Amino acid sequence: MEDAADKGAGAPELEASGPKLYKVGTLVYTRTALLTVLVWMLFGDLCLSIMESTVPAIVPLQLRWVGANDVIIGLFTAGIPAVLSLVFSPLVGIQSDRCRSRWGRRRPFIFLFTPGVVISLVLLGYSEPIAHALYAALPWDQFGITRSNVQMGLIGLFSSSFIIFNIYILSGYQFLFKDVVPEEVLGKFVGVYRAIGAIGGFLFNRYLFGNVDTHVSEIYVGSALVYAVAFLLMVWRVKEGEYPPPEPRPARRNIFRGIGDYCRVCFSHSFYLKIYTQGLCFWCAWVPFMTFIVFFATAANRDGYEETLGLSLGEFGKLKGWTMLLQVPVFFIAGALVDRFHPLRVLLAGSVLTFITYVGGFLFIGSSNGLLFWWLLNAVGCGVFLASYLAMLTRLLPAAKFGQFFSANSVIFQAGLALSPILCGALLEGIRDYRYVFIWSAAFSLVGAIFGVALFRQWKQLGGDEHYTPPETSSSAS
Repeated sequence: MEDAADKGAGAPELEASGPKLYKVGTLVYTRTALLTVLVWMLFGDLCLSIMESTVPAIVPLQLRWVGANDVIIGLFTAGIPAVLSLVFSPLVGIQSDRCRSRWGRRRPFIFLFTPGVVISLVLLGYSEPIAHALYAALPWDQFGITRSNVQMGLIGLFSSSFIIFNIYILSGYQFLFKDVVPEEVLGKFVGVYRAIGAIGGFLFNRYLFGNVDTHVSEIYVGSALVYAVAFLLMVWRVKEGEYPPPEPRPARRNIFRGIGDYCRVCFSHSFYLKIYTQGLCFWCAWVPFMTFIVFFATAANRDGYEETLGLSLGEFGKLKGWTMLLQVPVFFIAGALVDRFHPLRVLLAGSVLTFITYVGGFLFIGSSNGLLFWWLLNAVGCGVFLASYLAMLTRLLPAAKFGQFFSANSVIFQAGLALSPILCGALLEGIRDYRYVFIWSAAFSLVGAIFGVALFRQWKQLGGDEHYTPPETSSSAS
């Protein structure tokens, strides 16, 4: 790939007399070289999306099989991952931004942490025989610990290790967008990236999920190996450019000063805070909606609750499948619109459409056909938002500290992911009507749209389409 992405020497002369060149940092691509890089990136994304589908889909079932209650399942599948993300996302952002190596600053983390993800997935797949061996080897019963308790603890341990390693890999992969994808094709790339992710999730749910109860080990191991091969090939074939040296570290440094510097850099400017609200409001709306819509659509089986639509799980699954498939062309179309009109404009359109669909769902859904209609419109709005969201971050956050600002954004929306389903659940417990999940989601979508308008106005003040430059922030205390 060295011939696919030159370091820029002689680029002006080539561009004047030869084919169109695409530039990002010190990398210069021909059209063929750029296409090759994007294919490797998207192939990695397809395998990543299949691999990432395994843990959130299978771990709750594994826990239920060993007798875990809903609190334990929620803790292991939502609470602990959110806390780990809050802790490790800032670390990987800072470490990756400051890293300089012959492999670049992103690929070393992908390469080094890939074995950890693979091992964690394999251990999850074989947690039952490992638990049996441990229980037979040690006197757990003397302490009132059952074999199921041992297996439950192993599932929690292995899934947590997977989350930690995957934070480094997923962050490094997404940071690469800024460093290797030229800005003029970024919107199309993110659109295809989102579409490929939807296809990967569809493939897992369509062809693998139904065999989880009989082939859980094989599914984990197969997903891990496919992912490992794809990402190691991507690390080999996708090259990074050269980066300027990182800022020198302060002479005096401790953990509290480091946290203070990080917060001053990432959270001191109102423009970046407005950027963070977009992800926060979207996820605070979408996660509770996806958590509780199944109870609104099917039989809730809760005394004192308002009547629901009463669909079977099979009928509900088919409706949900249509929404996933619809998003594939939406991602492609929205990606092209992002390049034409700027991701911030497209994101605002997605926010407004999503808000309208939540309100319409609350007011007008009374049958399965109504649910399908409004959920499909919601899938369009969410698809437009998601196709423009990553492109917006890549276009608006500063390149030199992209990892730090990207991780700060993750910290904010991960806090929303940890709290919003719990708070929405408490609201629904009080109202005793699952229809009000639409109101919850509409409220956050409206707040996100309002902050989105304020973000757009400030972006225009900072130069807009032609002259935007990311605002500077300092780690020095004033």
